[in-house]
Amino acid sequence: MSTQQNSTGWIVTIAATGINLILGLLYSWSVIAAELIEKWDWTNTQAALPYTVCVALLSFMTIFGGRLQDKYGPRIIALIGGSLFGLGIFLSAFATTPALMVGTFGIISGVGMGFGYASATPSAIKWFEPRKKGLIAGIVVAGIGLSSVYMAPLATRLLRLYSIESTFMILGIIAIVALVSFALILKNPPAGYVPKAKAGRPVVANAEDMPWNKMIKTPAFALLWLTYLLSATAGLMLIGHIVRIVRVQTDSTEGFYIVMVMAIFNTLGRVIGGYLSDSMGRTTALLIVFLIQAGVMFSFSFLDTIFLIGAGIAVAGLAYGALFSLYPATTADFFGLKNLGVNYGLIFTSWGVAGIIGPILAGRVVDLTGTYTWSYVVAGSMLLLGALLIKFVKAPTTK
Repeated sequence: MSTQQNSTGWIVTIAATGINLILGLLYSWSVIAAELIEKWDWTNTQAALPYTVCVALLSFMTIFGGRLQDKYGPRIIALIGGSLFGLGIFLSAFATTPALMVGTFGIISGVGMGFGYASATPSAIKWFEPRKKGLIAGIVVAGIGLSSVYMAPLATRLLRLYSIESTFMILGIIAIVALVSFALILKNPPAGYVPKAKAGRPVVANAEDMPWNKMIKTPAFALLWLTYLLSATAGLMLIGHIVRIVRVQTDSTEGFYIVMVMAIFNTLGRVIGGYLSDSMGRTTALLIVFLIQAGVMFSFSFLDTIFLIGAGIAVAGLAYGALFSLYPATTADFFGLKNLGVNYGLIFTSWGVAGIIGPILAGRVVDLTGTYTWSYVVAGSMLLLGALLIKFVKAPTTK
């Protein structure tokens, strides 16, 4: 790899991280949802619905966005995605009912987020040698986790100074300007480009470039999809409800601090998980992550102070964040780089299904019982099942 190509790879990685840094506005939804419940008298379930639809569409549109960016390049797809994401947020200012906000934030922003997310990670990974896939994926997806460090206090500040409507307008404008700027930097390596290993290191070969229609017939795909679903449900449930969880379990109104804790450790988990998996192996790292997260979920109903919830969310954030570097890196390991956009997009649909199950499950449980206890039990049990299944995940054999 020439110095110029190496520099280009890192510039693309920074831009891809920047895109995710803005798309991570989704992770601050619990701050906005709490205001919708208090000021607009929405139920927990109604306030969770736009977020849930956005998560679902993000994952499913990643398939189409991934396939389009594999064919046309990441720049144009990221431009379309960034524009739609910001527009949906801006239009949410005029959505005064749950149904309307499902249309604006849920559908328009969800489609835009799917296109933007599909363009970021694959375009960065393709510039680097195979043994760095976990680290580069971790850096890029860390942007989404890190965004809540500034998005949560920014959203909280805006909501204190202005109305909910004005907050949506301001955030929408910020998103459009930033995402379009970063999208213009993205590009794939030239045709025939092969990244070289660092001097003194053995070359690690990429897997066979498997097309999506062949990939979906493999046991590895089925198990990766299912374990991603089982593991992501807990994290998405916490992200969508953490401000409300703090209020229910501690009577505190300072839940946005916990959102920041989640964001910081979510970010660390993405980078650390990717880095460690490059040496210890993907499935070993996934097993450790599942077991840690299961332990946290089973203990969460006993956390009744802001400090204890902060500690619990830090560990949960580390484990949940690691998923976002481990799964794209594993997809590249098993199925190659050429079709990584659409291949990972298909696996990522499981995250969207988890985004439907987790927030709605938690919303219904707390509406009916006044506590989140049974939602923690279900999520923890799903993680234990995922830990069992991950032992059977093997790379497909080529014939």
